[in-house]
Amino acid sequence: MTTVHLPPGWPATENEARAVQEALRTRVVRDEPGPPPGSGRVTGVDVAYDDARDVVAAAAVVLDAATLDVVAEATAVGRVAFPYVPGLLAFRELPAVLAALDALPGPPGLVVCDGYGLAHPRRFGLAAHLGVLTGLPAIGVAKNPFTFTHAGPAAPRGSSSPLLDGAEEVGRALRTRDGVKPVYVSVGHRVDLDNACAHTLALTPAHRLPETTRRADALCRRALARARDASGA
Repeated sequence: MTTVHLPPGWPATENEARAVQEALRTRVVRDEPGPPPGSGRVTGVDVAYDDARDVVAAAAVVLDAATLDVVAEATAVGRVAFPYVPGLLAFRELPAVLAALDALPGPPGLVVCDGYGLAHPRRFGLAAHLGVLTGLPAIGVAKNPFTFTHAGPAAPRGSSSPLLDGAEEVGRALRTRDGVKPVYVSVGHRVDLDNACAHTLALTPAHRLPETTRRADALCRRALARARDASGA
């Protein structure tokens, strides 16, 4: 388990964080298709919090994209880096997520975030921010649509409908199980939206959420519990 340290100059206020988003969002690459779905490695990242003790645990779980077998994993634990502010979640989570990614024994391949990329008020959610900072291809697969609207996709698995901010498509509501609530897919960095949806379907053979997210969620919760036990809390 890696200890999290804040990167130098990490924003401390909402105004500083918004300024960073405005400065970095122009670096998002949208015109690359990304790695072919079902090939190479794909990594899920997620975090868990103990707000009472101001502790966050992050996990990165690397899967073989063809078999969905776990090939590597890493965790990181530290202090929460930023208060909870809607639209600024990346500043709260990224230091721990970056530390977990850095602790992996090899390259992560495509990174799947439990959150948003371009489906963000400033078009720079967690997946976009992580992609720009690391240079890795990244997508966001969220459980809820945040502030955006969409028509309900048709019932069969694989059906989708645009996630809209006015007339702009910022992502897609994607049905990963027949008749089950969709997930919300958006571009992060260096992957187009069609491929982001294809990756999401490849990662959901049996459940609504991607296997990357499910594995990372379980691992970061275990890491948080170990940290709590180690502190005697």
